[in-house]
Parts: sequence; structure tokens; C-alpha cells
Amino acid sequence: MSDASTSAPLLRVRDLQIEFGRHDTTPVKAVKGIDLELRQGESIALVGESGSGKSATALSFARLLPEPPARITAQEMSLKGKEILKMNEAQLRGIRGKEIAYIFQEPTTSLNPVLTIRTQIGEALALHRPDVPKAGRDDEIVKWLDKVGIVDSRKRLRAYPHELSGGMQQRVMIAMALCCQPKLLIADEPTTALDVTIQKQIMDLLAQLRRDLDMSIILITHNLGIIRDVADRVAVMFRGEIVETGPVDEILRSPKHPYTKALLACVPRMGMKQSRLTTIDYSALA
Repeated sequence: MSDASTSAPLLRVRDLQIEFGRHDTTPVKAVKGIDLELRQGESIALVGESGSGKSATALSFARLLPEPPARITAQEMSLKGKEILKMNEAQLRGIRGKEIAYIFQEPTTSLNPVLTIRTQIGEALALHRPDVPKAGRDDEIVKWLDKVGIVDSRKRLRAYPHELSGGMQQRVMIAMALCCQPKLLIADEPTTALDVTIQKQIMDLLAQLRRDLDMSIILITHNLGIIRDVADRVAVMFRGEIVETGPVDEILRSPKHPYTKALLACVPRMGMKQSRLTTIDYSALA
């Protein structure tokens, strides 16, 4: 793995602002002044509740938010030194999937139900991996299905998404994202629809692939219980702003911001007897 502490930033974001609204309405400010840096091989967890701005922030890195109604501005938003907000559509198509790949929450809605696994991963290879000849695509797909732990991978080429379990569908999504060898993988709540055992397998898989491929990861989650083995750093988002950031162990052990403390207090702990789960008192955070 590259030395993340000394290498130049892979992704650098300065004063990112995202608004939503029509031209004739008062815009809603969803993201307010985000600063973020990520180096090659580094992983950061972007944590917070639904509506805190995590997904909007991550989607803006490849300009995947429709503009309008979204309006994205920043002093800087660069990938490997290239300014993303100045890219045209052709340049953006070049980084989407190839440089920045996404894994979304629900594989059942991300995979096309009427296309086989071969067809869907093959399309990504055809678009972003011209080095892989058409005759060799099946072997390349099988290689990545093997990497993500799918058994009988060659047989799965002919499968449709509904013929696979939720965990296997998510592994297919990871294989599809990684087969184009991106520099940055953005995993947006990748374990939401999975049971606890499969969640652990998927997170272990992401951690292992990150080490093997020297890949950077942005993990978007509201679950502080899954970040320790995957992320180096944590950025906590609240109402569109990053309110606290730091190394994972430091944030989990001694959080400074009241919202971070409240989030951690909501995580159930083994052996603790509680009649009710802890909830966040927003009046104390106003």
C-alpha cells in the first residue's frame, strides 16, 4: 500500500456547497462548506444520519447529481490534480467508473433485472477497459467474480440478478465496480439490505481488496459499528457540514463534538441491559 501520509491527494475538496431547487424557488442548502482530502490507498468513513448530506457529497465527486435542480460550487474539487467542476461531459464519462466507481445501497435496484451478470459486467469492461479484448471478457469477469468470493463463478455468468441472494448481488456490484480498476471506490451504505453475517463478510472483503489493489475508499454509512476495520479516518456529517474528523480509533474512543457523542451513544452494545434504545436529543444540538 502506498504511503498515504506523504503522497499527493488523490481527491481534494475545498468549500464544497450543494444546493437544490428550481430557479423560481428559494434553494435548499444540502451541503455547506465541505473540506476533504483523500490520498491513494487511504480510506475514510463519511458518517451521519439520513439527510445529513453524505450521499449528495459523494455523488458530486463524479458530477452525478442532475444540474439543475442541483447546483454545485467549490473553491476546488480535483481528482489527481484535475478540476472536476471544469470537466465537460466527455471528460466526466472518462472518470465515471474508470477513475471513480460507486457501490450503491440496494443491489436489487442497481442491477438490471433483465440482463445477465455477463452482460452487465461486460458492458463496464467494454466501456472502460479497451485493453481487454472481446474474446477475453468472460475470463476477466470470472477473475473478478472469483476475487469477490462468488463460487462457481463461470456458471454465474449466465445468471440473472433475481437468481442470486442479496449478498451475492452485492458481490456482483463490487466486482462490476472493481473490474475497471478505479483509483477511488465510493461505497454508499453497501450493507444496508444485508443481514449481520453478510455485512461482516462484505466489509472484510472491501478491506482486503483495498489492501490488495492499493485503492482509496470512501465509505458512506450511518453505522459506526462497521467502520473500524475498513477506514483510516472518520468525517462526521451533521446538517450538511462536517462537524468532526479524525482517526477512527480516536473518534470512537474520545469524540469531541456533541453530535458525534450522541451518535455513538445510540449504538447498542453487547452485554448492556437497556429497556429502551438511546435517541438523539436535537434540542441540545441546536
